[in-house]
Order: sequence, then C-alpha cells, then structure tokens
Amino acid sequence: MIFSLLKAGVMLSAVFCVLALSYQTIRTIRFGKKADFSTPAGSAAEGIVYAFSRGMMPWAKESAAKHLFTWTAGVIYHLAIFFAFTELGFLLFGLMPPPGPAVVIRIMLAAGLLCGLGLFVRRIITPSLKGISCPDDYAANILVDGLLLLALLATLRAWMVPLFLLWSVYLFLYIPLGKIKHCLFFFYTRILFGSFFGRRGVLPHDRPYEL
Repeated sequence: MIFSLLKAGVMLSAVFCVLALSYQTIRTIRFGKKADFSTPAGSAAEGIVYAFSRGMMPWAKESAAKHLFTWTAGVIYHLAIFFAFTELGFLLFGLMPPPGPAVVIRIMLAAGLLCGLGLFVRRIITPSLKGISCPDDYAANILVDGLLLLALLATLRAWMVPLFLLWSVYLFLYIPLGKIKHCLFFFYTRILFGSFFGRRGVLPHDRPYEL
C-alpha cells in the first residue's frame, strides 16, 4: 500500500514538474524575439550543432579549460543523475535491470555521489565560489546528492526503495522552483546561443582557449 502511494506520488510530482517547466518556458517565449535585419554571416543551424557538440568540449570554454578536473567531475555527476532516474523508471514500472547493467548503475551512482560531494565541499572552501553562492546552490546540491545516495542504497537494500521514492518526490517538486530547472533551460539557452552566434558567423570555430 505504501509503495503504491509512493509510486503515485512520484508520478504526480513528475507531472507537476513537467507542467511547471513547460509554463516557465512558454513565459520566456512570450517575451518575443527582436527581428534581426542584418545580413547573415553564417548558419544558425551550424551554430546550434556546434553548441551541442564541439562547443561542449572543455577546450572550447575558458572556464572549463582552466578547471578540467571540475569539468570532468561535473560530467560524471550529471551522468550519474541520468542513471538515478533510469533506476527510478525501473522501479516505477516494476522492472529489474539485468545483472550487468545493474553493476554499471551502482558504479556510476557511487562515482557521481563522490563527485557531487567533492563539488559541494569545493563550493564551501573556495572563497570565490562561496562568495557568489546562495542557499539554492547548496539546497540543489544536497537534494541531488541525496538522490544519488538513496538510489545507490536502493540497489543494495530493498527497504531503502521507499526512501528513494519519497526523496524523488521532493526533488521533482523542487526542480521548477530552484536552479535545477537548468535541466531544461540548459538546452533552451544552448539553442539560442548557437543560433545567434552561428548566424553572426562567430560559431563554429576551432580555436581552443590557451591555458
């Protein structure tokens, strides 16, 4: 009974999350877009392709190129979140991953959790990061780290599954309210970025940042 209620809670909170993010996206679109009457110097489509491919590489971004370890930890962290939601999907639909993929999920969850905790500590002890951090930065990290921890424990102990589902409800409810909404707006803004600078002929380019 409790398990069924928790599953329903996860699904309802996920629907709320999707609807809230959709509403926020529509609101931004309603701001409109100023017409650009200049002659295109490049291709908006090529700019978008670059923004989601080579433009994602660390050598294409100054901040990532100078902090390669942090960039790598961030990539592992976000991959682990994907695996946590994959596990959540298995639980909601009553499926069990094969033994091989199950081991991969555990490894990725553990690696992602370590990276998340490392990024959390780095934010606390680095003066420049601490100075620009707000409560939402810490809350988002704690919520996601908790998700990874409970997802990992749920693969090892069945009695942890309800806690994992309950935590997932909290996370889905929080996503539209805090910085985790970038799970959607990251793609939205990359499209705008690639389109604008692609049309201007700035992107794509192959010049890496010099370290």
